[in-house]
Amino acid sequence: MTKILVIDDDSAINELIKINLELQGYEVVQAFNGVEGFAKAKQEEPSLIVLDVMMPEVDGYTVAQRIRQCSEISETPIIMLTALSQLNDKVNGFNIGVDDYLTKPFEIDELIVRVRALLKRTSQIPKSIAVRELLSYKEITLIPETYSVQINDKVQKLTPIEYDIFNILFQNHGNMVSGAKLLKDVWGYEPDDNVETIRVHIRHLRSKIDKISDGKQYIETIYGGGYKLNV
Repeated sequence: MTKILVIDDDSAINELIKINLELQGYEVVQAFNGVEGFAKAKQEEPSLIVLDVMMPEVDGYTVAQRIRQCSEISETPIIMLTALSQLNDKVNGFNIGVDDYLTKPFEIDELIVRVRALLKRTSQIPKSIAVRELLSYKEITLIPETYSVQINDKVQKLTPIEYDIFNILFQNHGNMVSGAKLLKDVWGYEPDDNVETIRVHIRHLRSKIDKISDGKQYIETIYGGGYKLNV
């Protein structure tokens, strides 16, 4: 059974999420503060974490940072819940490595959709193994088993989200892919109109690819349109 950890100091919201996720067939573990949440994340090694931001003593951003720095659980997908709706707050979350972001108050059905989408996207079988996709072209090779990209003789490991974004650009190399298509294909649901989500992940992806590119700029931003991979 898929295990989900819910970290939220609001006991009513925590219990509401737990009940509804259990109705969907998930096993739910609860934590009611950041210290307990990080400890249970290491102990339980859940498939996904639902994490509140505004908690006393240790906030959600700090918990997310600690999770990303802990090798055993560093790639666990995180959905962040918060009453904060400012763009900078979302950017901070994505910069830390949060996978998705839901602003309170939220519809429980929307949370369930996002949970399903994240679990599907970060399943143990990468998309490029499940379907026959191009894995090598010219100097670039995708390594789905480790979410890595090889350019010539250099290898760079990516996060699952970054790998999926690069893979979509790679399958469409030479052609522009819109930000809206990337958001829909990678996250698996109709996203809101906050394009900053994809911008942050593209920025992180580009910085990692630049480390092994020998000066070549592979990911091109088409202003007002989207992104293109130049091979």
